[in-house]
Amino acid sequence: MTLIELVRGDITRESVDAIVNAANSSLLGGGGVDGAIHRRGGPAILEECRGLRASRYGKGLATGKAVATTAGDLDARWVIHTVGPVFSATEDRSGLLASCYRESLRIADELGARTVAFPAISTGVYRYPMQDAARIAVDAVRAAKTDVEEVRFVLFDERAYEAFAARLR
Repeated sequence: MTLIELVRGDITRESVDAIVNAANSSLLGGGGVDGAIHRRGGPAILEECRGLRASRYGKGLATGKAVATTAGDLDARWVIHTVGPVFSATEDRSGLLASCYRESLRIADELGARTVAFPAISTGVYRYPMQDAARIAVDAVRAAKTDVEEVRFVLFDERAYEAFAARLR
C-alpha cells in the first residue's frame, strides 16, 4: 500500500525519486510549478524537453499524459511532466485530471521510483476548484496499482493543504 503524505511548501525543495511537474503541453516551461521546476532544475530539464518535442512529441504532450526527463539540479532523479486539464464549468474533465496522477505513477513505476512528489495539478492558472482537485488526486492515487511506496502531495498554501487534508480524513 502506498503511503500518502501532505507537505506544505515548495515542491522544488523536496528530496524524492521523482518530482511531478504540472506542465503545459509545450513541455518548454511556463509559470507556476512548471516555471519553478525549470528555474531550480536548470537547463538540463529544458534541453531534454526540447529533445522530446523534436522526437516523439512534436505537437506537444497531450492532456492527461506524462513523460519523464532528468531532474537536473533538483534533489530528485527525475521530473515527470504531466499536462492537467483547464477547468471547464460545462464539461467534466475529472477523468483527464485523474489520468495525470495515474499516468505519472505508471511512469514512476517504469523508472523504478519509490518516492514521488505531486503538486495540486491544474489548480493554478488552469483554475480547477481546489476541493474537486483534491478529491480527484487523492482518490486516483489511492486506487492506483503502483509500486511507488510514498506519494507526497506538496501544497503551496494553507487552502490547498486543508483541501487535501480533508479528503485524506
